[in-house]
This record gives sequence, structure tokens and C-alpha cells, in this order.
Amino acid sequence: MTGLLDGIRVLDFTQMVAGPVCTRMMAELGAEVIKVELAPNGDHSRTLPAFRNGRSAYFCQHNRGKQSLGLDIRKPEAAGLIRALIESSDVMVENFSPGAIARMGFGWDVVKAINPRLIMCSISAFGQAGPLRDLPGFDYVAQAVSGVTSMVGDPEKPPALIGLAPGDVGTGITALSAINAALFRRERDGKGRFIDISLLDFYFHCHEINVQMASLGAWSPTRTGSQHGAVAPLGIFATRTGPIFLVVLAPMWLRLLEAMRRPDLATDPRFVTSADRVTHREILAGIVQAWLDTFESREAALAALEAARVPVAPVLSVEEAMAHPHLIERRTVLDVEDPVIGRFQVPASPLRFPEDVQEEIGRAPFLGEHNASILARHAGIGERRLAELENLGVILAEKRPG
Repeated sequence: MTGLLDGIRVLDFTQMVAGPVCTRMMAELGAEVIKVELAPNGDHSRTLPAFRNGRSAYFCQHNRGKQSLGLDIRKPEAAGLIRALIESSDVMVENFSPGAIARMGFGWDVVKAINPRLIMCSISAFGQAGPLRDLPGFDYVAQAVSGVTSMVGDPEKPPALIGLAPGDVGTGITALSAINAALFRRERDGKGRFIDISLLDFYFHCHEINVQMASLGAWSPTRTGSQHGAVAPLGIFATRTGPIFLVVLAPMWLRLLEAMRRPDLATDPRFVTSADRVTHREILAGIVQAWLDTFESREAALAALEAARVPVAPVLSVEEAMAHPHLIERRTVLDVEDPVIGRFQVPASPLRFPEDVQEEIGRAPFLGEHNASILARHAGIGERRLAELENLGVILAEKRPG
């Protein structure tokens, strides 16, 4: 996307989502990302849908712009190749279970001895320390432990599943933030650093109000369905042609009453203060819903609320969001091309630098596609030695289609 990280080389031992999001965004910022994919099948996300002609669009979305080195880390010869890459890299990112990278022979104590300027970032579900560190975990697992899952869904039913991976993506962005801070500091002190990033820490940080409210005894956080538990009216309301999301914080309350033409509610003792409105939120939600029911369409209701400067939005489906003119104009929805999948759409990077030239990064790699170029440039491996390593099964590559 830009060249802000031009000249930065990243050694990428990541798989699935959280780690690959971090390193893909570094590629989008101009870094050279060498993705080390372990035998026999590389990144596990290569096996996840959606597929077209046997290739995973899931993998392609999260690994655009990277180079792939297929490697059997169990082979003794592989260690020397990894050491050479560590020597010439600026950043190393891994998201194996805690301790796994050390068992491979490349824990922090080893890599910092090889390259004292290296910044190493370990991403995991629960972090590198603590009672849960050794448990396997994914986005939803950390989400459950963080208390976030308990806040989602109807209060009369079990918690609901979130239909996306905010923890994985948010943790990847958090890792990027920490890595960039470490790179900045290295420019001043010349030292590498170890970074410990966890999905659990990210998810717990997402409690913008729940933890403080519980700590002060002001509110017992729990799921409240389509309405917020601490602010009213704030939540999802129906219209005749589709739901809307309405956000009415204290400064917006009188604006809503203006739109509804209900100035009398400003002095109604049930709704005078924010606390009053929360106490009577079900009654208030019913009043707002009855007003919305008078509109012939969602668009008409939105127009009335927008005219009064009340924060509101239509609740769009994924397909509707992809087709929205605003997302299209900002290129938030990105068209990409793959030689197997063809043309398809993915979310674009949220990092924007309007004054910099924006360039498209390349497609996602095939397994082992860049073995020869990576090892020639960074490990001094010539064609004869490359063939020997292939015969020994130290390096591997998938057969390219066509």
C-alpha cells in the first residue's frame, strides 16, 4: 500500500489468522515478508474454505504480498537456513503455542544471540506466561475467557456466536502496533526486543465500559439482546424494510426528541437523566419503536434521524456492505486477482496514508514458491545445493497448477 516499511525484512512463522494479519499488513506497508511454511502442508489455513479449483481464498486473503519458503524444520539442514534468515531479518513473528518455537531451536534466547537487533513477536491465545499459557486456543476460546462472549446475545438464551473473528484481526493489528513501536525504539538504542501479544489481552481490552462498571459496582455486565445495558436508547430497532442501529448518548437525547416531535419526553420523570432512561429502557425502546413503525421504509426513518443529526445506520448484510458506495469509493472492498481462484473480493487494509503513493501488493504465494530466490539472496544457496536440499526433503513446494 505504501513504502513506509521499505527495507524491513520479516521472518514469518505464522499461520491461520492473527499472525498472518500482522505480517500481511507489514507487507502492505512495504516490508519484505518471508513466510516459513512447515512440512508437510504449510499454513493450516490452506485447507480452509472457500475453495475454488482446490485453492483456499481464506489463505489468499490473509497472505497476500508474502513470499513462501517450504521447509521441514525437523531436518538438521533446516536449522542452518533459518539461522541465516534470522541474521538478515529485522522482525520475526510466530504464533505457535508457547514454547513450540523454542523446541524448534529458535526461542528468544537463541535468536537474540544470533541477531541482537532482531525484534521477535510471539502471538498466542493466552500469552507466554500465566496458568493458561499451555492450553491450545483460538479466537472464540480467548473471547470466552475474556468475558466478551458473555455479553453477546439474548439474555434469556445462551451467549451467541459472533460471525467473524475480531479477536484474531484485532490481535494482529495490536502486534503490528507493538512491532512498529519496537522498530522506532531500535532506531534510538539499536536493540531488538521480545514482544508477547495474546488474544486474551486484546479481547479483555475491548471492554470499554464493562470492567470499570463491574469494579465500581455500578452495573453487573451481562448480555442485553438488541439493546445496550448501560445507555438508552442504544441498540437495534426494526423498520418496515430492515433493521437500523440507533446510538443516543446524552448529548443526542434532545436531538432524538426533536426528530420524534416528542418534546414532552424531555420532562417525563422516567427519562430525565441517562440513568432514568436506562432504568426504563424497555419502555423507552417501545416508544421509539412505535415511532419508527410510522415510516413506510427504513430509508425514510434514516432520513428523519439523519436530518436531526442522530447517529444511526442501517444494519446491512455482508453483501449489502460490499456493494455500499462509500466502501467502494474508499476501496474498503478490494478486488484481487489469483491465478487459480480468479478475481474475488477481500477487505482492504484499514491503514491509509493519503499523501503517499499507494501500490498494490502481490497475490498470496503457493507453498514453497519462493524457495530458490529466498535461499539464494539470504542464505547464499546456489542451484546445486538447492537441488540437494530438495532431494533430502529439507525444502518442499507444491506443484503449481497449469
